[in-house]
Amino acid sequence: MRIKNITKTSRQWSTCLALALGLGAVPLLPNNANGQSIPRRGVDVIPNEVELAYKKGLKYLAKSQTPDGSFGGGGFGAQPGLVGVCVLSFLAHGEDPAHGQYSKNIQKGIDFLIKSQNKTTGMMGSSMYNHGFATLALAEIYGMVEDKRVESALQKAVNLIVSSQERNPTNAWRYGPDDKTADTTVAGCQIVALLAARNAGIPVADKNIDKALAYMASCRASNGGYGYTSKNSPRTTLTAIGSLCLSLAKQKDDKAFPVITKFLKSRLEDSSHHYVFYHEYYMAQALFHADEELWKIWNEKNTKLMTASQMPDGSWNDSRMGQSGATGFALLSMALNYRFLPIYEK
Repeated sequence: MRIKNITKTSRQWSTCLALALGLGAVPLLPNNANGQSIPRRGVDVIPNEVELAYKKGLKYLAKSQTPDGSFGGGGFGAQPGLVGVCVLSFLAHGEDPAHGQYSKNIQKGIDFLIKSQNKTTGMMGSSMYNHGFATLALAEIYGMVEDKRVESALQKAVNLIVSSQERNPTNAWRYGPDDKTADTTVAGCQIVALLAARNAGIPVADKNIDKALAYMASCRASNGGYGYTSKNSPRTTLTAIGSLCLSLAKQKDDKAFPVITKFLKSRLEDSSHHYVFYHEYYMAQALFHADEELWKIWNEKNTKLMTASQMPDGSWNDSRMGQSGATGFALLSMALNYRFLPIYEK
């Protein structure tokens, strides 16, 4: 496995120096690596509480990883989608897949994803949810390393998403690859995965993205909020997913986009979520791409929530998704403070 475009020596040294001196924030120095574009924060700073919480979370994930590369802690940690989320949380902190403290954890996670893939269909896991997040992880990994196994697995994963869409009358997705109905959570997950794959260099036709975005728009109410399978009962999390899809597809000039952002702005304090960390994960990205100043306000609130809810062992917990799943999503909700993943590029 050869690294395409990550070096983090300057970030490591600046972090160590700042913490050693007891500074309140960790400076992230410029990175001069070449290759496929990965965003860097230049002379911006990382809040100290974010860095400390993030490092504790990564230590928990490393300890909870099982020999086969999946993650313990109950819930969905042994499923490809959540393994992908956990691997992404390492990469989002700038951890090196080939060298360093967590390189073996990352490599074990990559191996698990590749081994979980059905060699005939390209499917990873038992649902399109699982497949979508696993595909997103492969896309971000492929954007950082040169590994023929990753390239092959990613291409097969994209092919399955596209063929599933083309078999679906809604031009979108539901839980199974052969389902004939769709919803905005599963569809949004596939759209983000496709856009990440395209960003990494895997061909994805515009028509597939356009048709998928048209489905999402069909579930958008006049107030900018997105419903689950229709315009009815719009929810904040679903709206964040819809907003993110438009941003990543470079369609922020859509006339509905300001209305969508206004909806999200009015729901910053919304706490009616079944999956809190999943919600924070999508809100972080949606607000960052929609309005960075609004994201800064939200990020401060989210940082307080994450640091207050982190458990002594460094994990976060959710009764449905388990400790490793909740920890992965919680960490990624803070990861835009670092901006190492290609998907975080504006």
